[in-house]
Amino acid sequence: METKIVIAVDGYASCGKSTLAKALAAALNYIYIDTGAMYRAVTLYCIENELDIDDKEAIDAALQQIKIHFEKIHQKNTTFLNDRNVEEEIRKMYINERVSEVAAISAVRRAMVEQQRKMGKQKGVVLDGRDIGTVVFPGAELKLFMTAAINVRTQRRVDELGAKGLVVSDEEVRENLIHRDHIDSTRADSPLKLADDAIVIDNSNINPNEQLAMCLALTTQRISTFMNKPE
Repeated sequence: METKIVIAVDGYASCGKSTLAKALAAALNYIYIDTGAMYRAVTLYCIENELDIDDKEAIDAALQQIKIHFEKIHQKNTTFLNDRNVEEEIRKMYINERVSEVAAISAVRRAMVEQQRKMGKQKGVVLDGRDIGTVVFPGAELKLFMTAAINVRTQRRVDELGAKGLVVSDEEVRENLIHRDHIDSTRADSPLKLADDAIVIDNSNINPNEQLAMCLALTTQRISTFMNKPE
């Protein structure tokens, strides 16, 4: 039987986590789980239903109504919220501005982590997010932590939004990224932090193909180590 592992890809916003995770999953024929999209979908639900994120009872009730799943459409991982395709909507700037606050809510994190663990329990999965290697799958066989210079991250995000026809200033995006970094790193529940056994990859000066090759080599090495581990 082919040995499969869990690969956790964590890191800062606009560091190419999703790009790498998707490419790794495709190359390995693994399942890709976009945990960030799950928090974005919850954020969209809260905004559309005008929920006060400080109202614990309202959030708890909302989580009972939220069902998220992924489908591959035209070879693209697509997010569904209550059977509605929300992939494009959850990538917009107004979601970026609120997602870290919603993701910091303990009840939201508990609900999403439970779903993520169920999705990944069979292994052969690649998950990207902020707390995969520290909270969701602390036993993941390979943990990658992505980082890049803030100016590089800013330009990537501006280009990404521009490709979707959304015009935003560099300063607006930069401030949003810094704000999200602060919230993600200082929240009480499941903060963004480097796992002790994670491999840090600064991709400021490497392209996606180079990054993928590097991570595929690390995966092969880790699978080999796992296969040869004494019983």
